Amino acid sequence: MAAIAENNVNADNQHTTPPLEEKLNGMKLKDETKVAAETLDQAKKQEEVAAAAAAEEEEVAVEVEPKTGISFPVKLADGKELMTVGLRKKSMLGMGIKIYGFGMYYDKEKLKENLKTKIDSKASTKPTKEMYQAVIDSDSAMTVRLVIVFSSLTMNMVKKNFDEGLGASIKKLTGGKKNDDLANKVMGAASDGIKLSSGSVIEISRLPGNVLQTKVVDEVISKVDSELLCRAYVNMYLGDDPLDKEAKEKFGMQLLSMF
Repeated sequence: MAAIAENNVNADNQHTTPPLEEKLNGMKLKDETKVAAETLDQAKKQEEVAAAAAAEEEEVAVEVEPKTGISFPVKLADGKELMTVGLRKKSMLGMGIKIYGFGMYYDKEKLKENLKTKIDSKASTKPTKEMYQAVIDSDSAMTVRLVIVFSSLTMNMVKKNFDEGLGASIKKLTGGKKNDDLANKVMGAASDGIKLSSGSVIEISRLPGNVLQTKVVDEVISKVDSELLCRAYVNMYLGDDPLDKEAKEKFGMQLLSMF
């Protein structure tokens, strides 16, 4: 009888996993699952890094402003497309100093939509004053990217230049009425301590709703809600006395080609 009982116990032991061994097997399975998950996660991250690197390496189409050699991408990240490039010069000590190169960008589809009833490309082979005025008056998304050329340019000089230029443009649009307070709102809040150097970027954008936004070295300096100010800024480039006549003419030809 004792032998039979002993055999039964041995049989039970053969079919029962010791609690400690069962716990160890469970821990091992969890560890293996965790390692597999971490490996998969690392693989995904490596794929993302590789994709980002490939995107950076992809050559971006640019247009070079010929007088400065500055390259402007033909399309911005927000979809606006390059319409023209030009140069802003300033007379100093009897010399024409290159201040900055600029690229003018528009949302072409929106611009075309806004102007389709005002421009008849079949009636004209050259841009007309009315065409330029239609763009100036249009509440179309626009960005002008300025790239500094003059290495000794200071923020104070930039503010003074903009105040004068915008002030004069406002007077032209209002029949000679001055509005220095409005002109000063564009750069007035910019700190004189902002360091500028050759290659520094300033972007001034006309946002929907006639808001003029100014960014200096990626920092938003101002947002001014004013239709007059928006029109005056575009007028500096496309009005009767543009900063760069060749750039204005090229803009006009691009405009005609859209229609």
